[in-house]
Amino acid sequence: MDFDQLDLRLFHSIAQLSNITRAAEAQHLSLPAASSRIRALEGHAGVPLLHREARGVRLTPAGEAFLHHARAILRQTEQLRLDMREYTRGLRGHVRVQGNTTAVTDILPAVLPAFLKANPKVNVEIQERQNPQIALGVLDATADVGIVSTRMDVPGLRAIHFSTDRLVLIVPRGHRFARRKSILFAATLDEPHIGMHAHSTLREHLSKVTALMGKTLHFRVELSSFDAICHMVAAGVGVGVIPETSARRNLATLPIVQVELADEWRVRERFVLVRESEILPAHAQSLVNALLDFQVASDL
Repeated sequence: MDFDQLDLRLFHSIAQLSNITRAAEAQHLSLPAASSRIRALEGHAGVPLLHREARGVRLTPAGEAFLHHARAILRQTEQLRLDMREYTRGLRGHVRVQGNTTAVTDILPAVLPAFLKANPKVNVEIQERQNPQIALGVLDATADVGIVSTRMDVPGLRAIHFSTDRLVLIVPRGHRFARRKSILFAATLDEPHIGMHAHSTLREHLSKVTALMGKTLHFRVELSSFDAICHMVAAGVGVGVIPETSARRNLATLPIVQVELADEWRVRERFVLVRESEILPAHAQSLVNALLDFQVASDL
């Protein structure tokens, strides 16, 4: 198909406004010019992209598919523009990383200081997403690197084993569970729980587990970091389920106790995701290496 950026912006405006006249005005085009561009797009596509109606237009199924790709191209073009602007400032690299909650709140903050110091002209953009969104982000090139907490066999992606962690229960010292070596998650459901925010990967995981039990997990407080959960548990507000690496970091400084979970799903394998068909830019590969090296050092 032959089209340019203006065609895509026009079509995107039409989808938003459901009106060719207003979309033409938004793109500073005359109505005949806008109509001509849309007819040309439909001619190249070989199918109608719009249903013309008395009060406006709506997308056909083919139009919905075209809009999906148009949005992706426009996003990529904008990202290209932003990246190139960074290079005019002397920047040599820009790495876009999407990760789950643990990656964003624990792993990357530990890895990035040394990486950025060693790579002063590289910027890193971080976005928190859930596992399926991360895989899609890497696949459609809105992210260069993804970090997920489960193995994902997705055509077009390469998964590199990154780390193994376990989920544990943390309770205040003196709590009735504090002397136990292990406990089933189901036995904790009558306790007030402190948890992550509703859109976090761990929150989604625990909600699915409790749903399979036919129960509901109620949270007294929803927070945005595992350290914050530890502080709330230490204050006696409730109990929490967090990664063991996060619990260890707080055991020495807070009056909390770590209790092993006996459930099989407590073990979480983490993977770095990259596109299978592409060679990563040197700066992105350096970040992947830094992540893997950090895990080796953490395990020693």
